Amino acid sequence: MSAPEPPRPIEIGRANEHDVRIRWKDGTEAVYPARLLRLECPCANCVDELTGRKLIQEGAIAEDVHPAGIDPVGRYAIQIYWSDGHQTGIYTWERLYDLMRKL
Repeated sequence: MSAPEPPRPIEIGRANEHDVRIRWKDGTEAVYPARLLRLECPCANCVDELTGRKLIQEGAIAEDVHPAGIDPVGRYAIQIYWSDGHQTGIYTWERLYDLMRKL
């Protein structure tokens, strides 16, 4: 018995000025609000590496934060360059797929 296939996007782009749209191989499509993605940044500046506790406070993120750029990271993730200058978070396909539950 083989392991289930991990989620894979077939298209990544902007839904509008602030939000990111991802179409997944399984047919689902999600529009991710930019601020949610920024708050869910998994980098060591935003999440304590040992405890997993969020270090970033919701009030520290501007309401109008938006992606300034999006680049692929290998075959497993994207890196988002944010309008607030933050750019160290790597968003894996699994993390993004799981985030659909918060939409």
